[in-house]
Amino acid sequence: MSRQAVTSNGVPVPFTPELFAPLTDSTPLAGDLPALRRRFHDDGVVLLRGFLDRRQVLDLRAAYLSMFPDGLLAAGSTPEEGIFSGKAPDGLPAHGVRGHPAHTFVRERHFASFADQPSLRGLAEALLGGPVERLRRGILRHFHAGTQMASRAHTDHAYMTQGSERVLTMWIPAGDCPMETGGLVYLEGSHREAAERFERARLVSDRAGDPRPISHDLQATARAVGRRWLWHDYEAGDLTVHSPHLVHASLDTVTDAMRVSVDLRFILRGEKADSRWMKEWAGDDGA
Repeated sequence: MSRQAVTSNGVPVPFTPELFAPLTDSTPLAGDLPALRRRFHDDGVVLLRGFLDRRQVLDLRAAYLSMFPDGLLAAGSTPEEGIFSGKAPDGLPAHGVRGHPAHTFVRERHFASFADQPSLRGLAEALLGGPVERLRRGILRHFHAGTQMASRAHTDHAYMTQGSERVLTMWIPAGDCPMETGGLVYLEGSHREAAERFERARLVSDRAGDPRPISHDLQATARAVGRRWLWHDYEAGDLTVHSPHLVHASLDTVTDAMRVSVDLRFILRGEKADSRWMKEWAGDDGA
């Protein structure tokens, strides 16, 4: 993929300084929690490189991809490498619904042990300023080349309207995830924008009947508010933490390596949680 133009949901986005800028690396602030909290408040997102053990993350990737029937992985590829064969196995249910490996995996001990590790909880507590609870609806996303499917521009708050806003999201790539593999991008400073500012972008949407996503067109979204998409070439062990009001999206996966990632959400203890997020995720749960 040329970085003169990238795509999201099949729609080209010129990779220019007007539309893209590097995501600020907050790793140097990891030992200064007040400064990290200020960065999170100011930017709506922090990137921490190498926060998790790389081996642990790759083991999670391998454990999930090893659950698939023959045919998903290219000949000679290991589950850890996760090289797509070019064709999904016949008869595989839709992603995340009962019978699909992702639906099973988020209910297994391996996933729970990963999601509940003290380092993640401690980070959430540092950023939210008190004890936290992890919402049970942890999501495992999985994209491969050829589908031209990606996360549309949206805020998490649009999907979590029935509970407190004192919540945050951790996005963890399960494997190396440069832009070409479908990395997450964040709309700079968008957590400070009024929702009405995105109405023009909503006119360019492939889900006109769904008010939650803003648009599948990232260029239209950025130009609606005159802001840039922040990007990073993620590696296994990196993570981002973002505000529920920060607009974000993902790019199309065009590499042979598949994109697998985990979304975890934490809420300040004692705050009202959206009840839809208090049970395990399923791809067809409608939340």
